[in-house]
Amino acid sequence: MRYGLVIDLRKCAGCYSCMAACKAENFTPPGVFFTRVLVNENGKYPNARWQFIPVQCNHCENPACAAVCPTGATSQKENGIVTIDPNKCMGCRYCIVACPYRVRFYVNKRGTYYRTPTPYEAFGFRARDYQEGTVIKCDFCSHRLEQGLEPACVATCTSRARYFGDLDDPNSEISRLITANRAYQLLAEKGTNPSIYYIH
Repeated sequence: MRYGLVIDLRKCAGCYSCMAACKAENFTPPGVFFTRVLVNENGKYPNARWQFIPVQCNHCENPACAAVCPTGATSQKENGIVTIDPNKCMGCRYCIVACPYRVRFYVNKRGTYYRTPTPYEAFGFRARDYQEGTVIKCDFCSHRLEQGLEPACVATCTSRARYFGDLDDPNSEISRLITANRAYQLLAEKGTNPSIYYIH
């Protein structure tokens, strides 16, 4: 099994609900968004239009981040999910430089949005103990997968533009979508073989 994600850009409405859901689910520090939505403008007036491109960790089959990690903090599970062990991470940030997708974040200071933590932030500190001086990123909401749930970004997508499943199963919904729509990977030329595919 290798988990993967298909994002249908034809359906993405740019509502940012994936960003909000990810932020709420993972209690990320101020300014850190595991999922982001990039906005491009295509065409020329009067036929110009916006295109929304959600990005996050691609959980590459050949992760460049893991190749440069000197402590082995970044590794890959059998299901293809690339993870970071905070107890091994020494904060060198080599992985941030190596990642071609710019989806890793350094925790300089745990911090809060206000002078004192809100009840939500206080709960988040207990739920997700991000260590200062380490790197963090999306892990496909592994804690939700263990409960048989989809990643938060998939579960909350209002336009049903996100599909999650097993890339190794040719009969899975995402495998069929990839084949039927000639889905593509971002920066495929880097040779990392990302687990996220886009339909344009």
